[in-house]
Amino acid sequence: MQINRLFEIVYLLLNKKRVTAKELAEHFEVSKRTILRDIDTLSMAGIPIYTSQGKGGGISILDHFVLNKSAISDEEQNQILLALQSLASTQCVDTSRLLSKLSTLFHKTDTSWIEVDFSRWGNIEPDKERFEILKQAILKKQALIFTYSSSYGEITNRTVYPLKLVFKSKAWYLQAYCLLKKDYRIFKISRMLSVTVTANCFAGQEFILPPIEPENLTSPDLVPLELRFAPYAAYRVYDEFDLKKVAKNEDGSLTVKIALPNDDWLYNFLLSFGTAVKVVEPANVRDILLAQAKEIIKFYSSDKT
Repeated sequence: MQINRLFEIVYLLLNKKRVTAKELAEHFEVSKRTILRDIDTLSMAGIPIYTSQGKGGGISILDHFVLNKSAISDEEQNQILLALQSLASTQCVDTSRLLSKLSTLFHKTDTSWIEVDFSRWGNIEPDKERFEILKQAILKKQALIFTYSSSYGEITNRTVYPLKLVFKSKAWYLQAYCLLKKDYRIFKISRMLSVTVTANCFAGQEFILPPIEPENLTSPDLVPLELRFAPYAAYRVYDEFDLKKVAKNEDGSLTVKIALPNDDWLYNFLLSFGTAVKVVEPANVRDILLAQAKEIIKFYSSDKT
């Protein structure tokens, strides 16, 4: 977006003092004419930017100029600091100095009111090491190879061009162009095994990532469910379901009415609750669960080891 580019141009000029239009065009991957239009826009907005011709010339900003922090509201300042706190939690990007400088600039003395840790319990170092590998591969535009375990139990070897890290629904994902499928794919990072960076580099500008959830995405086959959970399973119920879908009964049990995808994931999910959940409706889902439970009993009954 242009507004983001305009702000970054100002920050670059404050740090570098002088750059050429060609350098800015290459940095932002736009045309030189676009950069010159941006410079005109900034000048009209009152930013003291000027250009000089000849050897050593370029685009500069007057030395006395200081970016006015009052242009950023108090709420926006808090959002910036929160974003930096979140990014710092990965321990893969050193934001401490920037966080300190902005805290001083914004006159914020308490920036420790929140701590964000994206790693899983008991898996801090491996998660952060994998995050660092992926981050570097994206920034350096290097292909990755790894073994992937899909939600359908399929194990495949993948070579991908990593494009973007996404945190969604309590988990990290990698958006990438998959050479095996010759299309864009989303990989859950915890299912990526033996991740290795290759020497094969790619040109990032040729890839345009599609939305994570396309507008024309067709709805999966959903089945309406009425589930009753034992009181001792309340912690999981509140973890897994929207509070608006949960009703507490007089005996302490919980009823959840919800529509979920009617596939293998559903039955594995319900079985993970053991006897803490009872499917009230529909009967066919209950019958399938009963059949799968019998298969589990048969499996363990025939195990002689």
